[in-house]
Amino acid sequence: MALVTTTEMFKKAYAGGYAIGAFNINNMEIIQAITEAAAELKSPVILQVSAGARKYAKQPYLMALVNAAMEDTGLDLVLHLDHGGAGLDPDGAFDQVKSCVDSGFSSVMIDGSKYPFEVNVALTKRVVDYAHAHGVVVEGELGVLAGIEDDVKVGSEDAMFTNPNEVEEFVGRTGVDSLAIAIGTSHGAYKFKPGTKPRLRFDILEEVARRLPGFPIVLHGASSVPQEYVNEINALGGKMPDAIGIPEEMLRKAAKMAVCKINIDSDIRLAMTAAIRRALAADPSAFDPRSYLSVARSEVKKMVAHKIVNVLGSDGKA
Repeated sequence: MALVTTTEMFKKAYAGGYAIGAFNINNMEIIQAITEAAAELKSPVILQVSAGARKYAKQPYLMALVNAAMEDTGLDLVLHLDHGGAGLDPDGAFDQVKSCVDSGFSSVMIDGSKYPFEVNVALTKRVVDYAHAHGVVVEGELGVLAGIEDDVKVGSEDAMFTNPNEVEEFVGRTGVDSLAIAIGTSHGAYKFKPGTKPRLRFDILEEVARRLPGFPIVLHGASSVPQEYVNEINALGGKMPDAIGIPEEMLRKAAKMAVCKINIDSDIRLAMTAAIRRALAADPSAFDPRSYLSVARSEVKKMVAHKIVNVLGSDGKA
């Protein structure tokens, strides 16, 4: 059991036509739920930390919890920085990613997608040079996803599909180990307007795969926003009108193509919130956090197991 990079994971996933789930972590219950589900299903898994999670839980606590999860489950885990540098200038972005490399992360993302191509290339290469010298793999990004997630806030008018004509040059000049692309997914729980048909640009994915044969592609903003959770939250006093995600059959199709990593965050939040509301509604006198957080942990574990088997196809691949 150890922190590992994504290199071998992605090689096997690409060849096997499945994807690895990259689940965002924020606290002990979420880490336990993800790793227990992965261990029971013998699935490889990536635990990823956003800037918001680092602020909320503090990095030393998260590192300790991840180490505890490895000891408890016997799993090898990837610890990944999600959207490194988001909301920062290039120097600040590099410093943030560097601190995660220095702290023991085995994988980092540098998000230079908001910058012009040449600035994105320069920043990403600077991160790659430092990370590779320390045995850490790097995910870059081309194209801009809409939506809101922690420090990532992009309006639909500023979203931009990945241009396949740029991918070979970007990967060649930066040396990144994987590439996040924009094909119609978006961050958060409100991915599509009511009445619109969810659509992913598989033509872009196919062209990127043709230009970068065997190279691992990443999908951000890929939560499916299960309507049973949305409906339960709303029925129990929540207010989440018009929350719509990516249909799971589209994600499974992407996983059978060049996509080796699928990011899942909003669905964890929804499962946890629905379960806590359910537990407190069933017993309004409850005030012991262990009682309702245990229910929440079980619900997240069930959701993660469903993703591993029915969306990612990674069960039995560890």
